[in-house]
Amino acid sequence: MNPPDDNTPDDDFPKGETASVTEEQKEERNEGKLILDATVSPADIRYPTDVSIMNECRENTEKIITELWPHSNRKGHMTTYSRKKARKEYLRVTKQRKPRRGALQKSIKEQLEYTEQNIVTIEKLMIEVYDVELWLKHFARLEVIRKVCKQQRGMLEKKIRSCEDRIVNLRQPHVRPIVRGKAGAPVEFGQKLALSVVKGYTFIEEQSWDNFNEGKTLIESTEKYKERHGCWPEAILADTIYRTRENRKFCKERNIRLSGPRLGRPKAEEVEAEKEQAYQDSCERNMVESRNGIAKRRYGLDRILAYRERTSEMEAAMIVISMNMALCLRTLFCIIFRRLFFRFASRVWI
Repeated sequence: MNPPDDNTPDDDFPKGETASVTEEQKEERNEGKLILDATVSPADIRYPTDVSIMNECRENTEKIITELWPHSNRKGHMTTYSRKKARKEYLRVTKQRKPRRGALQKSIKEQLEYTEQNIVTIEKLMIEVYDVELWLKHFARLEVIRKVCKQQRGMLEKKIRSCEDRIVNLRQPHVRPIVRGKAGAPVEFGQKLALSVVKGYTFIEEQSWDNFNEGKTLIESTEKYKERHGCWPEAILADTIYRTRENRKFCKERNIRLSGPRLGRPKAEEVEAEKEQAYQDSCERNMVESRNGIAKRRYGLDRILAYRERTSEMEAAMIVISMNMALCLRTLFCIIFRRLFFRFASRVWI
C-alpha cells in the first residue's frame, strides 16, 4: 500500500478554507497580560478655596476697569467700594488659622458682591469704549468670572458646598477637582488618565478633565489590546473597581482571567490556590504602580506646566511616549551588550 501523499488535505474542505479556520483560531487565542489602573496628572495651580477664587475675580475685574477707564468719558471713582477695604476684609479672614464657617461665608458673599458690581461697571464701559481690541482681550477672562460668580451665588443660595463643572482656577478654567480619597491628596486638580501596561510599556486608554469611573474602561481597553496584538489577553490584572458583573461577563465569554476572587463562596480546595494566585497577581500588578511613579517623579507627570487644555493633554501624552522610548532603548542596549559579551566571552574561552 502506497503511503499517503503529503499534499493531500486531511478533510474534505478546500485548502483555502482550512487556512482561514487556522487564522480565526489564531485570533481567538489568549496571550499576554493586561494591567489596568488610573491616576491623576495635577495641573500647576495653587490649592483653591472659595474665598481666594472670589478675591482673584475681584482683583481681575478691577484691573479690567483700570485699563478701560482712561478710554471712556467717565470721571470720579472707578469702583463703588474701597479697594483697600475689600483687600483688608479678605486678609482678615485668610490670615486666620482656622476661620469659622460663618466668617468664610460672609467673606465670600462680600467678595462676590464686589465682583458683581465690577461686572456691571465693565459692561457699561465696553459700550463707551470703541477700541474693540482693548476689551476683546478681556472677554474670555470676563466670561470665566461670570461663570464663577454664578456658581458661587448658586451655592450660597442653596447652602451647598459643591456644584457641577466647578471652576477652580481662572487661568485654567478646564481644570476640575477629582476626588481620589488618598491620604496624601484626597482631592487632586488636573486630568485623569486611565492607563494600561503591557510588558512594561504604558498606554493611555482614556484622558479626561472630568472625573470618571475607570471600571467602565476595561472593555474598551481590552478591545484596544486585541487591535494592537491580534489576540485577547490571557489575564487582566486590575483593582477592585474593575471587577463589575459586566466586566466579569465580558472576560468569561472571551476566556480571560480577571484578577481577584470570583463571585460566590469558594470551595475548600480552591482557597489556597486562589490565595497564591492573588498574591502573584498583586506582585505583577505592581508594574503599573511603578510606571506611574516613574512618570511622575522622573518625567514630570506630577505637575503639568502647560496652561491650555489641548497643550496639557499633549504634554501628558508626550511624557508617556518618552517613558516608553526610554524603556525601548534600555531593552535594545541590553540585547546588544549581551550579544557583545557572549561573543567576547566565547573568544576568551577558546
